[in-house]
Amino acid sequence: MRILLVEDDPQIGRGAQVGLNQLGYAVDWVQTGSAARTAVSTHDYAAVLLDLGLPDMDGLAVLKELRSRGYTNPVLIVTARAQTADRIVGLDAGADDFIVKPFDLDEVAARIRAATRRTTGRAKSTLQFRNVELNPANRSVTVAGVLVQLTAREFALLADLIEHAGQVMTREQLEASLYGWGDEIESNTVQVHIHHLRRKLGKEIIQTIHGIGYVVAKE
Repeated sequence: MRILLVEDDPQIGRGAQVGLNQLGYAVDWVQTGSAARTAVSTHDYAAVLLDLGLPDMDGLAVLKELRSRGYTNPVLIVTARAQTADRIVGLDAGADDFIVKPFDLDEVAARIRAATRRTTGRAKSTLQFRNVELNPANRSVTVAGVLVQLTAREFALLADLIEHAGQVMTREQLEASLYGWGDEIESNTVQVHIHHLRRKLGKEIIQTIHGIGYVVAKE
């Protein structure tokens, strides 16, 4: 899952980026409201973590502009402003959640998962396709109840395909979801991950649509 972090404090921003990377997220980090607007207009983020006290404009102005442009993916405010009035204003402006600094990264990750579930209309916390079940909370995968070990990128790729079951995903779409700015991507990276997933889960789980991409086909 690729997310955008909008945070002007270098220490907080770098720490959050590294920590969320370790939790399996691809994180693009920007430090201004104008950079956030540009990033959202050029990339498809599963969620945005938005600070309010930005150097060039207030985060609320960024949020209102995104919503006025029709941006519907989750936006979670992450700020030092702790007053109830600030929470009300932020939520009424279109935020999906309001997180007060200092924050726990595991809790932030849980709130991201909850917000994205609401956006996709999925009530269950786990993802399931046939006999394969994914638990994003602890990044575990079972096949017919048997635990299977996946790397963070393999898990993210499988989750993306299952969340879009029945929809063919191109290599470019999958790369955009798995990797952030500055990540080195080999030309056959997705193909290698698919190969490993088929070896671990079974060849019938992921189908190749030649010349287009990959899909987990609905029954």
